[in-house]
Amino acid sequence: MGVRRYIVPVTTAADGSATVYSPWLSGYVHEIHYIKTDFADGVDFTITAEQTGETIWAQSDVNAAAVKAPRQATHSTAGVAALYASGGVAVNDRIALGRDRVKIVLAQGGNAKSGAFHIVMVD
Repeated sequence: MGVRRYIVPVTTAADGSATVYSPWLSGYVHEIHYIKTDFADGVDFTITAEQTGETIWAQSDVNAAAVKAPRQATHSTAGVAALYASGGVAVNDRIALGRDRVKIVLAQGGNAKSGAFHIVMVD
């Protein structure tokens, strides 16, 4: 198992917004680290796979650095949501990327503020 970290720096425009991209990635998204340098409190971000638009992590009103291990719901071969038998809770698994970039869109980050996202991938 190989683990790699990709650091994506972000600096906002005057209106507090930013859109940045990771390099091309292949493998499973293991974790995403939000590193707050001086972004304003209450920053919103949406992190997706560029080619498919699949949501990797979306959160509003974030005030502090955070580490998340995003997972997605799985499905049976019939296309039906896979659920735990007794509770009806979704079965989740890692998000796979195949030669895709991670797109990070920020809003309300403050004028010319900065931070970074560390994308930890496993192949």
